[in-house]
Amino acid sequence: MENIKIGIIGGAGYTGGELIRLLLNHPGVEISFIHSRSNAGKPVHTVHQDLIGDTELMFTGELSNDIDVLFLCLGHGESKKFLSGNNLPDKVKVIDLANDFRLEAQSSIGNRQFVYGLPELNRDKIKSADNIANPGCFATAIQLGLLPLAKAGLLNDIYTTGITGSTGAGQTLSITSHFSWRANNIQAYKTLSHQHLGEIGESLLYLQPAKDIDLSFVPWRGDFTRGIFITSTTNCDLSIEELNVLYSTFYASHPFTFVSKEPIFLKQVVNTNKAVIQLEKAGSKLVIHSVIDNLLKGASGQAVQNMNLLFDLDETTGLKLKANYF
Repeated sequence: MENIKIGIIGGAGYTGGELIRLLLNHPGVEISFIHSRSNAGKPVHTVHQDLIGDTELMFTGELSNDIDVLFLCLGHGESKKFLSGNNLPDKVKVIDLANDFRLEAQSSIGNRQFVYGLPELNRDKIKSADNIANPGCFATAIQLGLLPLAKAGLLNDIYTTGITGSTGAGQTLSITSHFSWRANNIQAYKTLSHQHLGEIGESLLYLQPAKDIDLSFVPWRGDFTRGIFITSTTNCDLSIEELNVLYSTFYASHPFTFVSKEPIFLKQVVNTNKAVIQLEKAGSKLVIHSVIDNLLKGASGQAVQNMNLLFDLDETTGLKLKANYF
């Protein structure tokens, strides 16, 4: 098979940079262009300085349709504008990393129908799709902790907290992403109103349609750069032994999601496409911990995982990464 030809729109941000890093080391692809209006004409490594010596690619302000797949690493709402304003051939597959097409009611534009790109939920649908709506980072971490319960019809109302690193806020500097604000500091934000709640709710309802589930989510800004740690609490009568079997069985065929019987922590997953889950039980209360790297399994890594599925490659190709453990 010839190399898959890649185009990237919005290549200057955090997710764009991580996507470029992954694709440069992917054995089955060729990056045709990386589009950035503000950086057109600059070497990619002058913006993503970790790539010095890895590529001589330049940012461009021009578009080419001579590609197989287009990654959209744009701000939320910008992907829909881009596809509306550019005559992209139907043969070009699209993977959108923003939230424009994640919800069922918003999953199409023109002739393009988007499939929600959480492989642990929709792997078969992804394989036969042409367009993918990559899940949100918080949504990915929360759902991976809850999908087995929903599939078994055991999910009840959930109280969830989650803390994320500063890269989750994007590369554009703001008061709450500045080092002097983040260091030695945490803050709750978007309490019970985070934008990822909609996509989580649709996935849970798809697996457990007979029950109306209330999900209360409080996200936190953390004083570190990358990673998400989620803790969800719900009621469940199964024993911890039964639950570990339930979760391990659900994820047995999914190469990036693991169930641990030991306490989990962020450094297990930072710089990887892994998700790690741990279960704890106290009486009827079940506590589900889940960790991911927000820029990889929560964004660019999952996008490459979806690309592999779209083009019938091994799901793990280009994604066998070592954690930054120390």
